[in-house]
Amino acid sequence: MTTLTLVPVDGGNWRAVAGLTVAPHQREWVAEPTYYLALCHYSEVGWQPLAVLLNSNVTGFLMWAADPADGSAWLGGIIIDAASQGKGIGREAVRATVAMLAAEHGFTSFALSYEPANEAARRCYAALGFTETGETEDTELVARLQLPPNTPPPAS
Repeated sequence: MTTLTLVPVDGGNWRAVAGLTVAPHQREWVAEPTYYLALCHYSEVGWQPLAVLLNSNVTGFLMWAADPADGSAWLGGIIIDAASQGKGIGREAVRATVAMLAAEHGFTSFALSYEPANEAARRCYAALGFTETGETEDTELVARLQLPPNTPPPAS
């Protein structure tokens, strides 16, 4: 049995996060994890970095930030290591992040974005209930998920 957990990126796990890789065909859509870690540290957006652990081993990364304009939680920089892809870990990590942010911070509105040609991301997020809105963020499509208050996120 595998256990997926989310923990803040810290002094003990940042090197493992920085060492994550994505499949070669994904490099046009996903930046290196060190870029996302730098955004979390230097960007004015307030990104919060999370390591995705599978059985206590770092297998992914994502970051989140609150949007002061509409109160939604944005998810970004979602990476699952190439060796662990195709097993539903990314989907479970997003689902777990939505559940955690809803439970710990009271968020009911979530947003993320992806390149239009990234069909795998589009299918994954749609399966989790994210709906494209027609909005764009730079060249990326925005998809949003709205949870009713005090309701768990959709199962993956």
